[in-house]
Amino acid sequence: MSHSSESEVYQGQFGEYTITEDDRRGVLIYRGSLAIAALCFAVGTGLVLWQGDNPTVLNALTPLYGLFWLALGVSLFTIHIYSIILHRLLQLFWAIGGAASLAVGLQSPEPFALAVYGHPLTLFGVGFTFVALTGIYFKEAFCFNRMETKLLTPLVPLLLLGYMGGIWSVINQKFLLFFWAIQFGIFAIRKCFQNIPSDIGDKSVFDYLQQGRSPQA
Repeated sequence: MSHSSESEVYQGQFGEYTITEDDRRGVLIYRGSLAIAALCFAVGTGLVLWQGDNPTVLNALTPLYGLFWLALGVSLFTIHIYSIILHRLLQLFWAIGGAASLAVGLQSPEPFALAVYGHPLTLFGVGFTFVALTGIYFKEAFCFNRMETKLLTPLVPLLLLGYMGGIWSVINQKFLLFFWAIQFGIFAIRKCFQNIPSDIGDKSVFDYLQQGRSPQA
């Protein structure tokens, strides 16, 4: 994608297009919701690592996760992805993860975090939330070649699947969780300084896709 000036007229693969205020607002919402999700994750990680045995802390993780999940959903509904199928699939994963999380929270007498940690198989449902998050990491790594998202894309499934399989020691779990939180924070902060049109992408491709056709390679 290229443009000759700050006139907001861009030459795309399938014609010219402009960046509207609604487009810019959507990007800001996307980035803001990512920042909220990253902050919730960082706070939750900090609480787990330093006071994970405290019942009050464990109870506090439930609303933090809820806010994280909601913010992630806003991100998934405002992110720009050329593949409509992939976009809808990530949203579906997010919804499945939320439904599974609600089921676990309602059925377990334990705090939500403790119920998931003590019963790794719950991640077969709850884990779909993090599959959706990994989809965002993958998209950002593919589109913008960001190191932190390149690290996060394999890290999340390795940590969760490894935990489900009993591979990771407690020290390994804590280190990987801490590393995840740090990289997620770096990702969210760097998004705030990225050029807005780059997050919107080539609108001519979206217009082309909406006509029921596929873009040429």
